[in-house]
Amino acid sequence: MKPASEERSREDFRGWARSILVHHASHAGVPGEVYQTSTIGALLDGVYDGDVTIDELLRHGDFGLGTFNRLDGEMLVLDGVCHHLRGDGSVRLASGDELTPFAAVTRFVPDTRVTITEPCDRRTLTQKIDEMIDSPNLLYAVRVTGTFDTVHTRTVMEQKPPYPPLTQATAGQQEAVVHDTAGTLAGYRTPAYEQGIAVAGYHLHFIDEARRHGGHALDLRMERGTIEISAASELHLSLPRTPQFLGARLSPADIDRQIRQAEGS
Repeated sequence: MKPASEERSREDFRGWARSILVHHASHAGVPGEVYQTSTIGALLDGVYDGDVTIDELLRHGDFGLGTFNRLDGEMLVLDGVCHHLRGDGSVRLASGDELTPFAAVTRFVPDTRVTITEPCDRRTLTQKIDEMIDSPNLLYAVRVTGTFDTVHTRTVMEQKPPYPPLTQATAGQQEAVVHDTAGTLAGYRTPAYEQGIAVAGYHLHFIDEARRHGGHALDLRMERGTIEISAASELHLSLPRTPQFLGARLSPADIDRQIRQAEGS
């Protein structure tokens, strides 16, 4: 039998550890703010190397999406955990020292929650979300959990220098269709005026419940589930000072077409 003093010490340590975790979670970003590193326009121009680590990114939020240096797959952050969705179809936890050339995170605090009881496709689902928001002029983090008949995803492949533009890099993307799966669809609904800074409209990534498959969501059919929305009225945009970013062409005349082509929309 352990001495009472030792048991108290262990309990004191557990209490301290719990308080540290709660403190960390409560300071993982500011509610109502989206922290973003770089821009989608920079990705279009082949700026695939950034200088923000995953550890630094998670200090600003517990929910979001993006990609990794060299355009090595898709990123999905859920509940403070950063998932690395690889081009070979695998999913692993990202390490804290990995770098991202583009990502957007927020502290996810649901303002609105709606239950979906009837099957719907991607278009119907986004229409339902449009009906839930207060204004198209704000940013919205969107999380949809449920069961899906089908989810069509793509995952970009790791690139090698000299990097091609994003429209060329995504031409070699890996696509997959999963059937009868439970999982989470997560990302953002972004105002039209932000096209080029981010992806205007819906930018969503998917990961299955087992955390084994995922990617950028191209299409889907949902059986039932729950929609949660977290509104944001502040954008913290952090711009790299790397030579690649400083020399990038960020506002091509056909930026809207390029983004839609790269996003598969």
